[in-house]
Amino acid sequence: MFGLGWAEIGALIVIGLLVFGPDKLPQVASQAGRTLRNLRRMANNARDDLRAGLGPEFQDFDPADLNPRNFVRKHLLDETEDAWNNQSATPELASVSHVNAKVEELGYGEIPPYDAEAT
Repeated sequence: MFGLGWAEIGALIVIGLLVFGPDKLPQVASQAGRTLRNLRRMANNARDDLRAGLGPEFQDFDPADLNPRNFVRKHLLDETEDAWNNQSATPELASVSHVNAKVEELGYGEIPPYDAEAT
C-alpha cells in the first residue's frame, strides 16, 4: 500500500493519535477516506472527459503514457529492443554484435586504439 511497510503505517497511526487524539481520529480517518474517494472519482471523470474530447481515434490513449519514462520506453525503446532481440532478421543489427564482445583491458602505459570515424 503506497510503498509503506508495517513500521511506517504504525508510526503514522501513533503520530495521528498524538496530533488528533483518540476521540477525533475516527472522524479524521473517515474524512480522509471521503476525500480520497472524491479525488479518485474526479481523476476518473477527467480521464473519461479527455478520452471523449479526443474522439474515437484516441480510445486507446492512456494518460500514464505521458510520463517521460513510459513515453520513452513505449515509443523508442520497445522498437529497439524488438529489433535487437531479432538480430537474425535484420542484417544491419547483426553487424553490431561486437558490442557484447569481451573488452580487453589495456596495460599500464598502453595507448588505446583510435577510431577516426567515431570522432
